[in-house]
Amino acid sequence: MDHHSAQHIDEVERAMVAIRRSQSRRSLARLANGHSPRTDTGGAAFDVLDAIEAAEQSGTPATVSGIAAALAVDQPRASKLVAGAVAAGLVRREADQADGRRALLVRTEAGRALTEEVRRFRRSVFAEAMEEWPEADRAAFARLLTRFVDALGRRTTR
Repeated sequence: MDHHSAQHIDEVERAMVAIRRSQSRRSLARLANGHSPRTDTGGAAFDVLDAIEAAEQSGTPATVSGIAAALAVDQPRASKLVAGAVAAGLVRREADQADGRRALLVRTEAGRALTEEVRRFRRSVFAEAMEEWPEADRAAFARLLTRFVDALGRRTTR
């Protein structure tokens, strides 16, 4: 790896750490500061809702073990997070018709509404960050970031 490649890798690593910090529950809640009426629900519920939505989008049944894998936590922690989302009325358990021993996780109407609210908020934050960028830069960034995340996902799920 030449010096420039190593420098680019260092820049990506620093950027990814900065993204993780800026997207932490605490940072998002501070950003929302009154813009989002549901920040009192608890950030962990957002993670569970995101994981269930991702499972729905991929056509995979959402289960506690799937949530554990998606959030990179152990089964007991995932069970606790799901229980919190259920108690908050954001998620409900449904019996799996194919396997009665397994419960499927489904977002309630309130859970779907909160998911959409959080997505709108995140999109507004991202749009604001790129508001002065030319459209071509936005398109290139979207393409390259998606490609990067896909490649990263293939490496980390092996």
